[in-house]
Amino acid sequence: MHKFSALTFAGALALIAGCQAPYQEVYRPGGVPPTEIAANDPGFVAGTGIESQDLVDVTNRMVRGILSVPEIANTSTPPTIVLEPVANETRFPINKNLFLQRIRAHLNEFATGRVRFLDREIFETLERERELQRSGRVVATSDPSVSQFRGADYFLTGKLQSLSTRTSAGVGDYVLYSFRLTSARTSEIIWENSVEIKKQGLEDAVYR
Repeated sequence: MHKFSALTFAGALALIAGCQAPYQEVYRPGGVPPTEIAANDPGFVAGTGIESQDLVDVTNRMVRGILSVPEIANTSTPPTIVLEPVANETRFPINKNLFLQRIRAHLNEFATGRVRFLDREIFETLERERELQRSGRVVATSDPSVSQFRGADYFLTGKLQSLSTRTSAGVGDYVLYSFRLTSARTSEIIWENSVEIKKQGLEDAVYR
């Protein structure tokens, strides 16, 4: 009787072990893990087009340029800026608005209140909120009857343009990144800057 029980117990352990093996295999990590690198590092997967290190370099230069503009550096009242869409005239189907998003984020973070951005992306939401305040359905911290949306002092926009070459020896791409600040009152361009980047490679890359 005891011999039978021992054999039964041993068989049960073998059965459990056999059932656990596939379970452990499923959750065992395999393959080569991805490598985390800095956004301004070209890395080992790169092409001749617009890469993250280009975006970091270009936007850093634009932030420094904007903060040096006399109309911004020498004013006591922070001017208001509206972001306008970036024109992408290159062959690369990238998220072009990443450039303005990064410029705005860095100015808001490091410019210590020297500029203000107007959020026109949610303009319809803001209008609905103001109507709710005026109707008395919601209460604002200030008098809703005198609340007004601020107008823009300047518009910030940019353009990405490129020249591409392809031969049996490889591919080459020249990209011109240009950005400008335009006065909303006079339409004058008060600041403009550009960065040129050219790359060559043996084969093309896919950009998404």
